[in-house]
Amino acid sequence: MAIDVRWVCGALAWCVACIERPRGLRPTPPDHPPLLRAPAIWAAVLCLLGVAHGGSAQAQLASEQVEPVPTHADLLYGPDERQTLDFWAAAGDGPRPLIVIIHGGGWINGDKRLKRPPLAPFLDRGISVAAINYRLVPQHPLPAPVHDAARAIQFLRWKGETLGIDPDRIGLTGTSAGACTSMWLLLHDDLADPTAADPVLRASTRVRAAAVSVGQTSIDPDVIESWLGPAVLDHPMIFGAVGESSMAEVRAEADRHRAIYEEFSPINHVDGDDPPLFMACSAEMDLPARNSGHGIHHPLHGVKLKDRSDAVGHECHLFVPGWSETKRYADGTDFLLDKLLSLE
Repeated sequence: MAIDVRWVCGALAWCVACIERPRGLRPTPPDHPPLLRAPAIWAAVLCLLGVAHGGSAQAQLASEQVEPVPTHADLLYGPDERQTLDFWAAAGDGPRPLIVIIHGGGWINGDKRLKRPPLAPFLDRGISVAAINYRLVPQHPLPAPVHDAARAIQFLRWKGETLGIDPDRIGLTGTSAGACTSMWLLLHDDLADPTAADPVLRASTRVRAAAVSVGQTSIDPDVIESWLGPAVLDHPMIFGAVGESSMAEVRAEADRHRAIYEEFSPINHVDGDDPPLFMACSAEMDLPARNSGHGIHHPLHGVKLKDRSDAVGHECHLFVPGWSETKRYADGTDFLLDKLLSLE
């Protein structure tokens, strides 16, 4: 049976949405029975669910998919113990392109060693890979998680000659909160400070492209409630982002938090000069959001940013099964390979 790789991408995005929801809350799978009957896809689904639930599938996944040992493990890119990264150097002549993986978890939890995309498609094509940790909310509210990711990019550029990195060919990828951070970095103006005493902070934060999955394009409570309904506000990513423990606390300090929510919503930074973006979303387009997990990963996040990008002439590719597709790229990996291996 022939399998459309775009539906594979959608099914895996659905699995990620499942994993990052509270247990017991599972979305309806994409309406594509032939795909979901495919044994290879169900194997991937079971492996992913094994990671979430600690079952025997997790052990099977670990035994069957042994990843390469990092060339450099737990490199410190800042003073905090969470500011570490792993780096895999790709073989090849001259400086290599780089993919930076930013893990998900609502900025609340997660780790660079968990739920990574496969490294081989990049390493085998001569693209080095870095996976980062960062400080977590609510103990370290915004801007900490996002600015940590920015500093990691600056550190990798600063160490580029030593690590063999091409500073002009750096791409990002991430899921959920890692997707939100990736999009923010892609779309935001450069954070480089040429007058900084710290040489790391003098380096650029700009990247060449990003491919993300089930990410948040806005975290502004008023905006996302108007898009998705009130259930999305129950997700701890939204109130934890500003160091609060409930939306009631956020509302009590609304004026104090407003600027942070606006600043760290990627959709507010789109312009026609931004680098290209690929977004993969689940097929769950029903509204209003049924619960917080559905809302925080709702594909309308992608639709809204795609609309904004199209309005200003920004290259943005959106895949939502049964709703939106791109004929140019099979998936996010295909997109990143094209953008990072191009010499333009």
